[in-house]
This record gives sequence, structure tokens and C-alpha cells, in this order.
Amino acid sequence: MSRRRRRGGDEPVPVSEPLAALRAELGMAPSDASAMIRSRWTEIVGADIAPHARVRSLRSGVLRVTVDEAIWATQLRYLAGDLLDRLDAIVAAGTVTQVRVSVVAEEAEETR
Repeated sequence: MSRRRRRGGDEPVPVSEPLAALRAELGMAPSDASAMIRSRWTEIVGADIAPHARVRSLRSGVLRVTVDEAIWATQLRYLAGDLLDRLDAIVAAGTVTQVRVSVVAEEAEETR
């Protein structure tokens, strides 16, 4: 099977390469890190917290999480050190350096 060459002799580049470069430039974690965190979220935060907490973003080492009530924000902040240890075990150590939690009312989230 032969490859077609684009004008100017440039080889085709997988879309993942420029996207990875853009993510790095914006300070975003690799998409597989975010996906891994989301897929194992219940394991990371526990079955009691998981239904009340949602991963919003991972950028420049900061994992942003929203919760539906203040009590869950307090719980996550209390567990921050443990969460970072669990995250280091799941994604590359140092990918997440801080967890920031904010409360977003459920009704407000449903209208987004």
C-alpha cells in the first residue's frame, strides 16, 4: 500500500500530534489522563462522593471538580492529599498537583 504525498512533499501527520501540541501549549493534560480520571472517578473519590462530584477539567496540573452540595466540597477538600496520591497511582505522577472544588447547584447544571 503506497502513501500519497501532499503538495510540497510533506508527509501526512496524524491529527493526534498537532492536538497534543496544542493541549501542551494551553497547559492541558494529555487527553488520555483526563479520560483515565473520568473512567476511574468512583475508584478515586469513592462510591459515596462520586454521584455528587463531576470532573470539569484538568489544566496546568489543576483538576477542577464541581459538586452539587457544599458538604461534598468540604469532604473533597479534606481528602485532597489522599486524592492526589490516588491520582498519581492512576495517571503519571505529578499530572495532577492540585484539586479545586466548587459547588454548582444541580438545577443550574441541568440548564447548561
